[in-house]
Amino acid sequence: MQESGGRVGIVRVEFAFTRAGALVRQGWFPAMKTLLITGGAGFIGGNFVLGLLADKNHAQGGWRVVNLDKLTYAGNLDTLASLRGNPNHVFVEGDIGDRALVGKLLAEHKPVAIVNFAAESHVDRSIDGPAEFVKTNVVGTLALLECALAYWRAAPLEAQDGFRFLHVSTDEVYGSLGPVGRFHEESPYQPNSPYSASKAASDHLVRAFHHTYGLPTLTTNCSNNYGPYQFPEKLIPLMIHKALVGEKLPVYGDGRNIRDWLYVGDHCGAIRRVLDIGRTGEVYNVGGDAERENIHVVKTICKLLDERRPMQDGTKRESLIAYVKDRPGHDRRYAIDAGKLKSQLGWRQTESFESGIAKTVDWYLDNQAWCARVLDGSYRGERLGVAG
Repeated sequence: MQESGGRVGIVRVEFAFTRAGALVRQGWFPAMKTLLITGGAGFIGGNFVLGLLADKNHAQGGWRVVNLDKLTYAGNLDTLASLRGNPNHVFVEGDIGDRALVGKLLAEHKPVAIVNFAAESHVDRSIDGPAEFVKTNVVGTLALLECALAYWRAAPLEAQDGFRFLHVSTDEVYGSLGPVGRFHEESPYQPNSPYSASKAASDHLVRAFHHTYGLPTLTTNCSNNYGPYQFPEKLIPLMIHKALVGEKLPVYGDGRNIRDWLYVGDHCGAIRRVLDIGRTGEVYNVGGDAERENIHVVKTICKLLDERRPMQDGTKRESLIAYVKDRPGHDRRYAIDAGKLKSQLGWRQTESFESGIAKTVDWYLDNQAWCARVLDGSYRGERLGVAG
């Protein structure tokens, strides 16, 4: 019996090694782990890709990124210029709604996770043209989920166990806060713009694919990001650009709308943390603990630029501020409770608003060539979102 039992044990071990070897040959367990990043030439996605491939701690295990981006107005290959020739970065121009392309990339590269940054993301643009937001954020996310589900179901059990689909979303799905309180993961969805409505729909689809089909999903809802490589239609880079050239600085309404500002590097760190040890099926809110009124943000930028690049005639840039008609459906206040992320996953932000905004201003001053190339496109800093 002992001899027979020993033979069974040997057979089982040999089978395990044979199966493991076959899976490795099929590409399921490569020495270098692959991530499929969608929207990885955009602002947050680009910062995530750059940070991941520069991380010396993870370089030992090896990361490889397949970067799928449609290269709309907000996608910019200049952001990824430092990765040219890097064998660990594979860029593919394409749409998350292209099922054939996504399926091909999954089959060929066998990623251990998908991180979905791809989205139309500007409220003002969604007011002018909501259909494009539904097409990308809802229909596109559905296509990506369906491809991920088919890929995950076809994978061997060992690969299924380690797979993750991480969906990056926004605090705007929660609507508008009063003067007190913060959004938490159980806050009801009350989107007030076509953009936030489209993101809310995509969040619900991600949740449904987990609860209905078992797909191992994760969702993050972040507060307002800022930092390097942000397209200049957003408040902070737009104000920096206009203030540098001495143009009027348009501030919506009374300027008292409040946002919780999150430095993009801290956000990327949070996503890495959720991807590494987050519990599948869960939602994690990411905030910067940095509530500021819009007018405070603009005045801070003016002060920093006056210190670094004084205007030749001695004019203080605050004098360029011009209050304009508020945009339709402008939410009054957002604030994120990131307590779950901090207590359960041990994440902490590293930048205060003061340190982060100073770094951001310095980056734009040092990278005017990047800014100029971005502005070579159709966007010229004009106001959007006045259709309502």
